[in-house]
Amino acid sequence: MTSLKEFMDRPDRLAPGHRMCAGCGATIAARNVLKAVKPEDHVVVTNATGCMEVSTFMYPYTAWQDSYIHNAFENASATTSGVEAAYKLMKKKGKLKEDENFKFITFGGDGGTYDIGFQSLSGAMERNCDYTYVCYDNGAYMNTGIQRSSATPMYADTTTTPVGSKSNGKPQNRKDLTNILVEHDIPYAAQTTFFKNFSDLYKKSEKAIYTKGASFLNIMTPCPRGWRYNTPEIMDICELAVETCYWPMYEVENGVFRLTYEPKKKLPVEEFLVKQGRFKHLFKPENEHLIEEFQMEVDRRWENLLKRCR
Repeated sequence: MTSLKEFMDRPDRLAPGHRMCAGCGATIAARNVLKAVKPEDHVVVTNATGCMEVSTFMYPYTAWQDSYIHNAFENASATTSGVEAAYKLMKKKGKLKEDENFKFITFGGDGGTYDIGFQSLSGAMERNCDYTYVCYDNGAYMNTGIQRSSATPMYADTTTTPVGSKSNGKPQNRKDLTNILVEHDIPYAAQTTFFKNFSDLYKKSEKAIYTKGASFLNIMTPCPRGWRYNTPEIMDICELAVETCYWPMYEVENGVFRLTYEPKKKLPVEEFLVKQGRFKHLFKPENEHLIEEFQMEVDRRWENLLKRCR
């Protein structure tokens, strides 16, 4: 296993100079996932339309140091499947050197992953395409104005689920996409975020990229505009998401579930919610029961995960 220092010392494959917001989680995720690629290997990045695409690539300028393909919302995985198939054929025909190795990594936000891109994602996973799909999950369609997605948590205030006299935000629970991908019987799937010294993210990224076949990484990536937090607090928010079990850290290798972090003392979910402006309405005296409902849902999912891991 690669050491933490070795990961951190590797050069960036996503260069500075892009136009993402200060305190944005998406580019932190992409930059650090790519550090898991061995320096001698090449990467083909496919990127579904979203914040990351419009802010890191404006022809002829790019922040990406590897080959890069911008895709529509719905077809990033389909494109990657085609590129990976072409690579195999070129290898077979001797058009690439035997030691010239390429890794195929797709990045998409939750809008392009949970929703619009799910059909091509599901197809590529079912075919066990040899690639890694990375979802930078910021819980809404942030690029187009903070509309709700199926990754948006219950009671979040968005522009399409606005809080008002007749609404407490999004009424539905968040889709559990990681488990849905596990049910595709893929070799590797995992959830992670920016936690402690990033070692969990590095280790899971390396496993995903160097596992033969399809792999899926779901990375919680806070958005300062949509979540409404002070930008320096991004690491605190990620830590609270893990310590409250809102965002459990686990991996599934060949169908076997394993927790990669279990809190010594599970914190109440309100400690995660209170730091975000999208949930400020929950802290009015008349809405205490909504926090209780949110807590019940977090507890239910956490207990179900513990059963599968133990």
